[in-house]
Amino acid sequence: MIKSAPRKERTTPKRSKEASKSNPRRGSGISTYRAALDFLFSNTNYETARRLRYNADTFSLDRMNRLLEYLGNPHTKLASVHVAGTKGKGSTCTMLSEMLRSSGYKVGLYTSPHVTDIRERIRVDGEMISESALTRLVKRMVPAIRKMADDPPTFFEIFTALAFMHFVSKRVKITVIETGMGGRLDSTNVLTPECIGITSISLDHQQQLGKTLGDIAREKAGIFKEGVPAVSVIQEGEAMQVLKQEAGKAGSPLRFTGKEIDFSYRFESSRALGPHNRVCVTTETSRYEHLPVPALGEHQAINCGLALSLLDCLKARGYNIDDGQAVQGLANTRLPGRMEIVHDHPRILVDGAHNAASVRALVQACGQHIPYDSMVVIFGCCEDKDVQGMLEQIQYGADKIIFTRVNSPRSVYPDDLAQMYSEMCGKMCQTATTLTEALSIAQRAVTTGDLICITGSFYLVGQAKAHFEKQPLPV
Repeated sequence: MIKSAPRKERTTPKRSKEASKSNPRRGSGISTYRAALDFLFSNTNYETARRLRYNADTFSLDRMNRLLEYLGNPHTKLASVHVAGTKGKGSTCTMLSEMLRSSGYKVGLYTSPHVTDIRERIRVDGEMISESALTRLVKRMVPAIRKMADDPPTFFEIFTALAFMHFVSKRVKITVIETGMGGRLDSTNVLTPECIGITSISLDHQQQLGKTLGDIAREKAGIFKEGVPAVSVIQEGEAMQVLKQEAGKAGSPLRFTGKEIDFSYRFESSRALGPHNRVCVTTETSRYEHLPVPALGEHQAINCGLALSLLDCLKARGYNIDDGQAVQGLANTRLPGRMEIVHDHPRILVDGAHNAASVRALVQACGQHIPYDSMVVIFGCCEDKDVQGMLEQIQYGADKIIFTRVNSPRSVYPDDLAQMYSEMCGKMCQTATTLTEALSIAQRAVTTGDLICITGSFYLVGQAKAHFEKQPLPV
């Protein structure tokens, strides 16, 4: 049995209705950014909960709609693209938003999780929401939240509503919205978007979304809407058939990149770009040929194809897209926390891979794009993930592995990870109680031609990036 690390604080604090009125953490006298964050995090936060029931009570669109109604229904004032899937959502959304932005549109982007700063989740034309704007909007939301004392909204519901309000206040022309977990019951599923995207579906959050690819695909397909065109990447197993069935039931025209949409990619290396992938997408209204993918890995080529197809979908719905400007926007896309080199001597790469398919893609991408003699992996993850699946995949890339804990109440103990790994593949490994300790061990183990890879969770990636922002050396 996997044990999780000790919890540092209560995730869902008990509170009476009277205490809510007088407690500063419930919204009284919010005047600073710190107070706004305290208020946000005082609400039920399923992102940090160790045990999570996934049903219409814990994830309630009725509750979300009620909150939005009290706030003036800001979501109805927004044009949007809605993206669900297991892996690649954030990358796809970011590529699409950069292409739209370069085409002259003011673009709102909502993604999760963040890497180092919660404000990363809400962006307008690439700029994070300011501390003052977040503080002002939280203060404005407090009366609406108090009206819901009988069934209070969660952190993610509040933050999603806050994003909608910010986008309206900034008068964005279009928003690109990533679902949180699943799709059917996700707080973002109150939107009626211009088009819908489905990224690669794989096993993740199985305790909540289902044990099979088909079960998980059905939850993702819950964002399909009648008359709203949808685009998906090619899916494995029963996921593809389920998406077709659910799209038919919802009346959402569904196409797949690589089938109804002409899509291809190839790997090459050049002096200017080094090892990279190029993609081609051809439709009745668009022709994108041999475009360099702005991130490393075959999986990012697939994400790029989806982003281009969604751009084409918007073009078909009347959006004025300048292909040349869009291509420039794609080239300028940056994806923090995905195959990102954060230190040069020794070389240290971070990647937020947090399920088996993502770890497999990471190992393949490192082998294709980054020359190294040996790879030392620092790995930590949360207990609600497919831990065994990730460990099975990481063994194919790790010459040495160090397990550590993630900065989350759901973190798996390093000793438990080490035991599972040794029993699974019979290989030696080490453990560290902190990332700093793990980095110290890794630094002593590498030479000039080696690579240190930190992966398993965006929490761990965030810790690593914060570490290197504060000090230039690993130890």
